[in-house]
Amino acid sequence: MPATETPRSLVLTAPLSGWSTPLDEVPDPVFAGRMLGDGLAIDPTSATLQAPCDGEIITLPDSRHALTLRSTCGAQLLMHIGIDTVALAGEGFQAHVKSGQRVAAGQRLISFDLDLLARRAKSLLTPVLLLEGSGFTVSRSIESREVAAGDVLMEIVRLGELPDRGTDGQGSEQARRQARDEAQEVRRIRVLLEHGIHARPAAQIVGALKGLTGEVSLRAQGRVANARSTVALMKLGVRGGEEVEVRASGKDAAAAISAVAAVVAGASEEGSHHSPGVLRRTSPAGSADHPPAQARGDAPIAAVMPASISVAALNIRAGAVLSGVVASRGLAVGQAVPLAVREAEVAQAGAGIAHETSALQRARDQVRARLESARASASATAREVIEAHLALLEDPELTESALALITGGASAAFAWRQAVRGSIEGLRALDDPRMAERADDLLDLERQVLAAASGTSAASAQELPAGAILVAEELLPSQLVALDAARLAGICLAAGGPTSHVSILAAAMGIPALVALGPGVRLIPEGTPLLLDADSGQLQVNPGAEQLAAARRQLELRAARRTAEREVAQRDCRTADGERIEVFANIGSLAEAQTAVRNGAEGCGLLRTEFLFLERETPPSEAEQHAEYQQLAEALGGRPLTIRTLDVGGDKPIPYLPLPAEDNPALGLRGVRTSLWRPDLLRQQLRAILGVRPHGQCRILLPMITDVAEIRSVRAMIAEAGTEVGRREPIELGVMIETPASALMAECIAADADFFSIGTNDLTQYTLAMDRGHPELAARLDALHPAVLRLIARTAEAAHSRRRRLAVCGGLASDPTAVPILIGLGVHELSAVPSAVPQLKALIHKLTIEDCTRLARRALEQESAEAVRSLAMAAVPLENAPASLDD
Repeated sequence: MPATETPRSLVLTAPLSGWSTPLDEVPDPVFAGRMLGDGLAIDPTSATLQAPCDGEIITLPDSRHALTLRSTCGAQLLMHIGIDTVALAGEGFQAHVKSGQRVAAGQRLISFDLDLLARRAKSLLTPVLLLEGSGFTVSRSIESREVAAGDVLMEIVRLGELPDRGTDGQGSEQARRQARDEAQEVRRIRVLLEHGIHARPAAQIVGALKGLTGEVSLRAQGRVANARSTVALMKLGVRGGEEVEVRASGKDAAAAISAVAAVVAGASEEGSHHSPGVLRRTSPAGSADHPPAQARGDAPIAAVMPASISVAALNIRAGAVLSGVVASRGLAVGQAVPLAVREAEVAQAGAGIAHETSALQRARDQVRARLESARASASATAREVIEAHLALLEDPELTESALALITGGASAAFAWRQAVRGSIEGLRALDDPRMAERADDLLDLERQVLAAASGTSAASAQELPAGAILVAEELLPSQLVALDAARLAGICLAAGGPTSHVSILAAAMGIPALVALGPGVRLIPEGTPLLLDADSGQLQVNPGAEQLAAARRQLELRAARRTAEREVAQRDCRTADGERIEVFANIGSLAEAQTAVRNGAEGCGLLRTEFLFLERETPPSEAEQHAEYQQLAEALGGRPLTIRTLDVGGDKPIPYLPLPAEDNPALGLRGVRTSLWRPDLLRQQLRAILGVRPHGQCRILLPMITDVAEIRSVRAMIAEAGTEVGRREPIELGVMIETPASALMAECIAADADFFSIGTNDLTQYTLAMDRGHPELAARLDALHPAVLRLIARTAEAAHSRRRRLAVCGGLASDPTAVPILIGLGVHELSAVPSAVPQLKALIHKLTIEDCTRLARRALEQESAEAVRSLAMAAVPLENAPASLDD
């Protein structure tokens, strides 16, 4: 019976005669576990494999034991003759077609010696699979019965579509049953992420869908991507402001679309970044969400070499200058050290499907374990890179591509490299520099898995001399972290971009770095003196003695200022006239807590507990939470620890907490609303906090409070939890002021709250009615807007009338220009990113309350954020601005 095709379904005929068998009975975990796809197997009685439909041969290995066929409607089919037959190296097989050849249904593909296979193969069972990722699913199949070559074997349909089978009994009933189960929803969503769907949001989409069933896809610009594949999502090349079509099927369809919508809405986490207005003035290399100034607008991301300097002349001419793009600001003087890189050699042929599949799985497990271990103590910036690599490691598109190659006879290492390189080519082919930069993460992951497979280390063992300025074509994150940072003075790359993960890491490590310097940088001989000015974006090759001496003096002055700031930071923070102002830190990990203490933070004003709840399939236990909080309390050495309760919903979905579908997540279940909606999670978290010792160190902070009823509900739960854990001592309970409602109701709220903490990021967003993730509005979203300042002033008045402590934990607390105004408005506590603490404390020591109060009053009278900022900048010299506000 010939195969018949329609735009939405395809009937496949049996490629062999024999007994059809469920995949579960195949003695191979790859096939039985459906790791490659769904289908069935045939125990053959005939010795010729024929085409189950019209199509094209995609792959046919030299061993001729299997082939992959793409049907005319795009479905990809794998037929694998016997189990572990790749070990026969082609003996007993004869191919009648070749790769790239068009074939018709029923056409002879491969002949084989049935008797030989019966004697030497592990099993004769021949899997016939619909490979994952081709947009189809198996609708029905003929199992556990005898079939003849050419008989109907199975029917496949496009995802989300079911053909009408009329009244053919079992088939129509199955269609109706699947139609009920596979409800489908489609929604068009505008991507408000400033840089589109790059690595981090792609990984967030994949993470948001964990725990939800059904198929989910994104369509943009005529291309479709599996929403569970980070690589596939990045390869769409979606930019900020573009629309995507999200299609989901199954019982979780609505929740899946809402989860995707929440991510692409693009809001960032309160307290972890600064207002865009501040960042545009002061941020250096910034972060994944806020690239350096050179990367914004129409600035080209390309190398610029003065026309008067030829590449060859670089080796001999003193004073030659290369211009590049700033990845991490700073100044460095040192000697050129080329990066030593050797690409691993891999064998193409494998030793059997089971062996190579197991080898690939072991290598991926080793890399996963190492990354997860590193994530536990990493800084926020490093953790972002690690999570992106973990998401890529689990990417179904990469895994399926590698397994398909292994099935075709390739070794695990060769299959992984080919799968990764294919995705890298796809990303670099996009007309988007930021997408091309994500290829570095794939290349890094390739090296790590190949090293694990070979039993070697992916990290570079290169030893650096003191004052080394690394010169290379490109640098991978794992290579950077393996280098001795104490000896690494700077980084100069011929390629790369300012938003790559290695650029972000360099900025977080405080290492000056330039990228996109062009090919000339690779010709600089080892040991050549270099002057790296990563403030102006220039690299001077073999500069003169006077220039080197001047640069060294500048470095000494900067080091002396940093030393002085660190010394001041170890003392209690007071204004010049003796007023006590506490400078705390926002943290989200043990590493950040340790950094905060070293930098002189007087406590933690905001612990973002989401780091415990995100990127996992199940919520953390009470014991796990308590252990983390206790460890952080000990790292702070008795300093106050302000623990914000779980703040998810909106831009921070979690897979085990599927929220109802929301047209506007920013106005839906967020902050304490989500916790009260799921009180079981909140009670567990409260018990974990109440158990931390000493009892007086911790205080609790509630996010997104809008009325007193929410506070009273949580207080009652705290009382119950205290009884359950045997704690009698009270605990301070504060609220975040993040909405105009809470600011206007601050006097009423103060009656039930022990302290206030203002989250300026969300307060600005809701006050100005501007989505803080909207790329067109970013420049106007400034927390120094007079409307925002007036709400802060009203909150301060309420706090003072009730004698409540008033803190600011949002991005404005890290902005030195804003600090005098905040103090003048009556703020007692600032909680900033750890790296900003020394500079902020040094600044506060120079201020007086009288001057700050006068400045704040004038700020409230201004008509715009620009006017306030100009006024404040005149009062706060720019040299007081931190070199970096991002930790």
